[in-house]
Amino acid sequence: MTTEQRRPMTTGNRPVTAGQRRPVTAESRPATATGTTLVTGATGTTGGRTARQLIAAGRRVRAASRGAARIPGAEPVRFDWYRPDTYGDALRGTDRLYLVPPVGDPHPAAVMLPFLRQARAAGIRRAVLLSSSAVPAGGPATGEVHQALPGLFDQWAVLRPSWFMQNFTGTHAHARGIREDGLILTAAGTGKVAFVDADDIAAVAVHALTSDPAPNTDLVLTGPQALSHDDIAALLTEITGRLVTHHHLTYEQMRDHLATRIPPEFAAMLAGMDRAIAAGAEDRTTDTVQRLTGRPPHGFRETATRELTQGN
Repeated sequence: MTTEQRRPMTTGNRPVTAGQRRPVTAESRPATATGTTLVTGATGTTGGRTARQLIAAGRRVRAASRGAARIPGAEPVRFDWYRPDTYGDALRGTDRLYLVPPVGDPHPAAVMLPFLRQARAAGIRRAVLLSSSAVPAGGPATGEVHQALPGLFDQWAVLRPSWFMQNFTGTHAHARGIREDGLILTAAGTGKVAFVDADDIAAVAVHALTSDPAPNTDLVLTGPQALSHDDIAALLTEITGRLVTHHHLTYEQMRDHLATRIPPEFAAMLAGMDRAIAAGAEDRTTDTVQRLTGRPPHGFRETATRELTQGN
């Protein structure tokens, strides 16, 4: 996937390209410590957790979603990536952003970058983007937004979590397949992934939104141990008392299976990520959660037991 060509943005008389960091000037002064965060995707897996953790820390939150859903302690605001007429009201009174890309869109930059430029013009000083460990700056999907972020904001971070543990316990296709058929379908083979708890992602998001100074880098987030999907199936069997099996598919089988419910291009990208897992791309752990939150990341057994016995 090629990166869209864009004209340089400017600050004063000096151009700033998408991959450069903006200079700190009087105009780009830091956000205040008691600022308000606009949390996009506030009803989602990481957005809701980030909003709740910010509120628990005494921070002001505007919870953005298409239905302006209410989260206790947050101000609800209607927001839709595909409706620019919702941008202005959502940005009003905020000085930092937690950005969850539109779900299922293989080209989120097309809607996210115009919003981010409007946010910058409105005085937003800090932005934290949810991306993926599988997508580097300049890569497909959120990779283009990642690449542009330092040129738009002088305070920023890109969260690049591994695959979510909640994929097996929440509303993800894996979780539905487990509940309905006792099956996990992947093209990941015996490749391992250091699955990460969404609570840990949110904790790092809160740090990135509130720390002084801002991270101004990307942060690869993992759980404490790399596990294969066969390992996950065995653990879920033990935790639930119900047989769960990992069914190995080829890349083509996985792509075609996904394409029955999501756009073909996105299906191919996700199946390709499984193929990368099979080749060892996600067989790593990082110390990021421990280093930034002061505590170790949650393990899969702990998280799955919590989610499956207490609800998500």
